[in-house]
Amino acid sequence: MTRLFDEAGNVVPVTVLTAGPCIVTQIKTKEHDGYDAIQVGFGAAKTMNKPAAGHQKERKLRALKEFRVEKPTDYQVGQEIKVDIFKPGELVAVTGISIGKGFQGVVKRHHHHRGPMTHGSKHHRLPGSIGAGTTPGRVFKGRKMPGRMGGEQVTVKNIKVVKIDAEKNLIMLNGAVPGKGKNLLVISGKAAGK
Repeated sequence: MTRLFDEAGNVVPVTVLTAGPCIVTQIKTKEHDGYDAIQVGFGAAKTMNKPAAGHQKERKLRALKEFRVEKPTDYQVGQEIKVDIFKPGELVAVTGISIGKGFQGVVKRHHHHRGPMTHGSKHHRLPGSIGAGTTPGRVFKGRKMPGRMGGEQVTVKNIKVVKIDAEKNLIMLNGAVPGKGKNLLVISGKAAGK
């Protein structure tokens, strides 16, 4: 993350992302595959198994992702999709894997209140009672308990595009995005085909 200054001189926090070029690796049509979509690849792969290498042939791309489109005939295999499909001021959604926090208790994971810290209390950060006694005689599903926190898919919607550098394929988004550095993200615009 960094910051920019807008025309009024206000500080705008931005996240700088490398967005492209993405290469179209496959076109799926309703007649052949049952739905209309394009498969897009990004980043160079260090190693690749034989099925993936045979599927891509010329380019060895690391990340493959499918996007539903209305007109797959508008794309060709090998076509580059660059960052200039987005415009400054546009709102986008960013999907990624959130930062994993490991195994956490209920205070950090679910924001439960702690118990009293004085007068001999031995109930500080414990979850407390989890059931209701003989009736119903079980613990209901969905109870907020300790467990793995983070490391799951998160989508942040309505992030404003602040600036685009088409030469370096950089996009600057207002605020933070899910995940840690060098994570792969999906940036999708509200208009169809972006």
